[in-house]
Amino acid sequence: MNCHREQRHVSQQLSLAYDRRQIILERSEMADKLAGQYVDVYDFSDRPLEVRWKGHSLPYRVFSKDQRVSHTAIIENKRLGHALALVKAQQDVKHETKVRTNSEKTGYKKLGRRVYGPDYQAESVTLPTVEMTV
Repeated sequence: MNCHREQRHVSQQLSLAYDRRQIILERSEMADKLAGQYVDVYDFSDRPLEVRWKGHSLPYRVFSKDQRVSHTAIIENKRLGHALALVKAQQDVKHETKVRTNSEKTGYKKLGRRVYGPDYQAESVTLPTVEMTV
């Protein structure tokens, strides 16, 4: 049995992120105590994810960030067909997701290295001289 285990932090809203999915823990007496704690996420090769805390399996539901409108949904909903077709067209245009680094998000620009060595000469700024007459 192949299994990949990772620890994930549970937010105050009882949710955690794993594999581009938001996992929301079902409310229970045990789950309410887990806000701010770490839980183990077991990703098995032959069965669904399992979220455990100290050996106890926790019930959860998954919110996929990559949800898309399929062609069958457009065909099945005759009244919403046109609206769903528009949504699908917009999703096809926006589908390429670019993961940005923190530097890109904050607008950080690398200035380069400044070298101060034995032959360093500081750039001197000369101010224009003003002649005063009375």
